[in-house]
Amino acid sequence: MNERYSRQELFGPIGEEGQLKIRKKHVLVIGAGALGTGSAEGLVRAGIGKLTIVDRDYVEWSNLQRQQLYCEDDAKKRIPKAVAAKNRLTALNSDVIVKSQVADVSVDELSKLVEGVDLILDATDNFDTRMLINDTAQKYNIPWIYGACVGSYGISYTMIPEATPCLNCLLETVPIGGLTCDTAGIISPAVQTVVAHQLAEALKILVEDFESLRNKIVSFDLWKNEYSSINVAQLKKDSCLSCGVNRTYPHLSYSNRTKTAVLCGRDSVQIRPAMNLDRDLAEIEKNLLAQGGKIVRNPYLLSFTIGTHRLVVFKDGRALIHGTKDISEAKTLYHRYIG
Repeated sequence: MNERYSRQELFGPIGEEGQLKIRKKHVLVIGAGALGTGSAEGLVRAGIGKLTIVDRDYVEWSNLQRQQLYCEDDAKKRIPKAVAAKNRLTALNSDVIVKSQVADVSVDELSKLVEGVDLILDATDNFDTRMLINDTAQKYNIPWIYGACVGSYGISYTMIPEATPCLNCLLETVPIGGLTCDTAGIISPAVQTVVAHQLAEALKILVEDFESLRNKIVSFDLWKNEYSSINVAQLKKDSCLSCGVNRTYPHLSYSNRTKTAVLCGRDSVQIRPAMNLDRDLAEIEKNLLAQGGKIVRNPYLLSFTIGTHRLVVFKDGRALIHGTKDISEAKTLYHRYIG
């Protein structure tokens, strides 16, 4: 008899029946950084039926301190995080269906990704994507769990459409902004504490024990030994455009779709074409050879370093311009070298 989940089944609130429910569920993890890798690993070890993980970036050396699915070889080869995560997760539990996508999540992509999904886990590093997740979750009636951390601080909140305030309800009242950048550094215990809160809530949802959900925003500072829990039930607004009576899902509108953005906490700009492309990386490499820079290519991306800048082009046409926060300069570099 396979005893893989025996200890989890011995836990009363889950049991054999709960384990069967977990096995039938599909979770979407947006972001494969510190929170995403921790949560994805926990779900795969717990026996989730299907897990989809999406991320726009690739593994760098600075990730290895806290992003637990990756190794040095991933950083050396600049493997996209979604690809490296899938490889590791599949090795951890071959019974789980693991799907991955190297992409910057947009409105159109997310509407496809949520098909058949029972729960969305937020593991992003920016509020534009979080608000997109929030409106999509409200529109398609999918629970989602917000999480963020910086330094030794972390925060988490679970949202159930129709039952709890959504993220849009809370923005004007609860101080949850400003937690998306890593400029203040990060220690791994803060990551693991947020992951623990997200995973515990996720398991409750997956076994359909909604009565046991926390229903509060929890935040902490491990270095200062501070912990707080805020009841926000009264903050749900009928006038909210994301979850209220006359909802319009404002963050799903075309005008709110970011095409070019400075990456949080980094001297980098992302440029995303109006539509996904299928770029020929070999052809791009051929055109760059005469430029005199350093080129590194793998099946997923091409990295071109020249002077103080590094341009990374993905097969879908997206590019990360490292070495600048100036969007105009980034666009100039993109068109000069990538076209």
